[in-house]
Amino acid sequence: MITQNKLKAFIPTLKPEKAKAFYKDLLGLKLISEDKYGLEFDSNGTRLRINIVPEFKPHSFTVLGWDVDSIKSTIQSLNKKGIIFEKYDFIEQDELGIWTAPGGTKVAWFKDPDENILSLSE
Repeated sequence: MITQNKLKAFIPTLKPEKAKAFYKDLLGLKLISEDKYGLEFDSNGTRLRINIVPEFKPHSFTVLGWDVDSIKSTIQSLNKKGIIFEKYDFIEQDELGIWTAPGGTKVAWFKDPDENILSLSE
């Protein structure tokens, strides 16, 4: 079955040049390929395909996330690159935007140029 194969993630973009700069230059993902249909990146062995679409409405939930060893230092590093983390009224977050889930997992959210919601978890 497919459990022995690598996973590939897909997200949409209306702004391919901004998405390319965001994922490559700000997040540091390796650009593998680029064509008129999209961009493909490598994120530690997982392929991320950013499809160029004519229209879409961003979802109100997380579409892509990374597990990190230190959420605080990762946020601070991304803040220095101009990435702002979201603050929500319906959950309690610290000054960096970190929410601690009931089970202890720490989560923070940020958006890409197309308003796709991305997350970090520790």
